Amino acid sequence: MGEEVVLSTGAGTARPAARAAAGAPAQTVAEVPLVVDLDGTLIRTDSLLESLFVLAKEHPLLLFRLPFWLGQGRAKLKQRVAAVSMPDAKTLPYHDGLLRHLESEKGRGRRLVLATGADERLARGVAVHLGLFDAVLASDGSVNLSGEAKRQALVSAFGERGFDYAGGGRRDLPVWRSARQAILVDPSAALAAAAREKVAVERTLGERRAAVGTWLRQLRWHHWLKNVLVFVPLLTGHRLADPQALAQAFLAFVGMCLAASSIYLLDDLVDLPRDRSNPHKRQRPIASGEIPATSAVVVLALLGLGTVAVALALPVGYRLVLAAYAALMLAYVLRVHDVRVVDALLLGCGYTLRILAGSAAVGVAVSAWLLICSTLLFFSLALLKRFAELSLADVPVDATARSHGYEGSDAPMVAALGRAAGAMAVLVLALYPLADSALQPARWLIWGSCALMLYWMQRLWRLAGAGRIADDPVMFALRDRRSLVAGAIVVAFLAAAA
Repeated sequence: MGEEVVLSTGAGTARPAARAAAGAPAQTVAEVPLVVDLDGTLIRTDSLLESLFVLAKEHPLLLFRLPFWLGQGRAKLKQRVAAVSMPDAKTLPYHDGLLRHLESEKGRGRRLVLATGADERLARGVAVHLGLFDAVLASDGSVNLSGEAKRQALVSAFGERGFDYAGGGRRDLPVWRSARQAILVDPSAALAAAAREKVAVERTLGERRAAVGTWLRQLRWHHWLKNVLVFVPLLTGHRLADPQALAQAFLAFVGMCLAASSIYLLDDLVDLPRDRSNPHKRQRPIASGEIPATSAVVVLALLGLGTVAVALALPVGYRLVLAAYAALMLAYVLRVHDVRVVDALLLGCGYTLRILAGSAAVGVAVSAWLLICSTLLFFSLALLKRFAELSLADVPVDATARSHGYEGSDAPMVAALGRAAGAMAVLVLALYPLADSALQPARWLIWGSCALMLYWMQRLWRLAGAGRIADDPVMFALRDRRSLVAGAIVVAFLAAAA
């Protein structure tokens, strides 16, 4: 950086020059230090919250220690968590507008100070990475430098009205009370009004709020189409014309959508470090900072409550299946996400549980043949997704590619196992009418569906090997004209057979 980064957390450790400035005559703007908050200001996230989610994934047993750490004070909690899991300063979602302003002020020779309630380890990492700050004040395990404690430290260091302060949360109001001027970063209308009552506002940066479309993208609303599997029992049980059964199935569909979105949200929260290192996933709303982690946690809680409310309105069997789905997906997110092959098997079972959820909701039994076929088919598609992720942009898979627990050298194994699982799914479906005499007259329709499924799957594997499938193969198929045509014919054949 070319400048010393001084770590301090209280009034007694301020530089003598800073103390002298408190009693000095009126200063020019360049002489007044600009103090900047970190969480929700310099970065579009909450560093402690992110650290806790990383802790939950990498060291889940340490979660039981959190109450004991918190009992020693918030500063100690932050220190303990930072010692185990901490976001990488290089990948944090910085506020571009504020960064440009800080670079401009630094060019004018102005002194910049990072003052944050985050632990000093993280604050030091941010300061070193950016190379802009002359001094750093942060929590050190004994002092939680937030709110009134931060105000007292800054007044002791620079004097009353001896500094400007950039912040973006209600915890910054006490600090603005003693600041000369304020910079508001992404403030709400209420916060902006409260700040103007305490201090002169120099400028406001951002005021960006996540739109409805951003939230829908984060909740993967387009993936809700996968939950139409809950209607399969209505089709096989000839209950599509039953209004009550349709209503029950629709409610089950809503419950599965809420549950799936909550899992997607949790997955993005615990996977933030890796997502920010990925050129594509770093654009996701939480990873990019469009949606603050704190807001994501609130929505996660609301989705959980909505899921429970829907489950209570449906039969006990549906609740049990939903609980099994939630447990399976939690295991996937927290532990199995990086276990090769097992992760794909869990995803395949997750799709089958959607069918079972519909069966339990409407009281229609489904054939074991159908469940086995579903599990094998979606196991194959999950492996295809991993294979596609290993493939770099528009080029075939090479040895340097990585995806979750997979490496480029695993690509042949993934492809062989995935193709075999897909073929077995088609074989199970082909044998189904031979085992069920009621389906004998419609066997040619089912076998025609099998032929189309084989064509569709080999085409997807070929496109994935060429690097042309960039995301979930199911979502790719919903945008691919040939897949849609083949799928429509398969559904028509199976509906006629049923």
